[in-house]
Amino acid sequence: MTLHHVRRGSGAPLLLVHGLGAGSQSWGPILDTLAAEREVIAIDLPGFGQSPPLAGEVSIATLADAVAGFIQEQGLGTVSTAGQSMGARIVLELARRGVGGDTVALDPGGFWTDREVAVFSGTLRPSIRLVKTLRAALPTLLGNPVSRSALLAQFSARPWALSAETVLPDLRGLATAPSTGAAMDALTKGPKQAGAPAGTLPGRATIGWGRRDLVTLPRQAHRAVSAFPDAELHWFEGCGHFPQWDAPDEAARLILDRTS
Repeated sequence: MTLHHVRRGSGAPLLLVHGLGAGSQSWGPILDTLAAEREVIAIDLPGFGQSPPLAGEVSIATLADAVAGFIQEQGLGTVSTAGQSMGARIVLELARRGVGGDTVALDPGGFWTDREVAVFSGTLRPSIRLVKTLRAALPTLLGNPVSRSALLAQFSARPWALSAETVLPDLRGLATAPSTGAAMDALTKGPKQAGAPAGTLPGRATIGWGRRDLVTLPRQAHRAVSAFPDAELHWFEGCGHFPQWDAPDEAARLILDRTS
């Protein structure tokens, strides 16, 4: 499958892989900053944005297969990758397979205990249902700091400080993407993320985590680093699940500094 993607800027290529939500638009808050220094390729995963869903099983493995196929199809070779949430898990899976080059994973899923993943599923699924119910009213609700804070309390450490333009694409994507439900099943019912022994990754690896992440809890960061012992851990202080929302300058700088 050919994935829909956006290319911006010039320089060494950098592949961006989004999480649940808007597809490539999820990188909107930092795309210009990244593209000022790099050729940025922001993809829509299958069933998100403008990419069609997978014909068969939706799993982390098959989504990673689709991204690996895109890298090969586009002749990107040892391209550096950055991902957030589900996308962060996918870029770590690619690195584990030896695909790509340097890797930056922001708040990845897959490093939870059984109890933690049950809580994740039990809280995020109702949030997705609520967003679907409120889809038509989202622009109005997100334009008010009080209702915006109520809707985004699980995702952002400072939802009142965000603009509606920043967050609307991701919430609208949660409500409308054909593969949201299947991807949630892949995350919550599929296997946890496998790790990579020291010395086996194709490039540098950096795992970034928000200290106030309520989706993938901060204590999971140490499990991620244990699974990927070559990875360097970076903490985003006062940040929730979306570093590109809560700390856009820091998130962009980390990605640029830790990839080549």
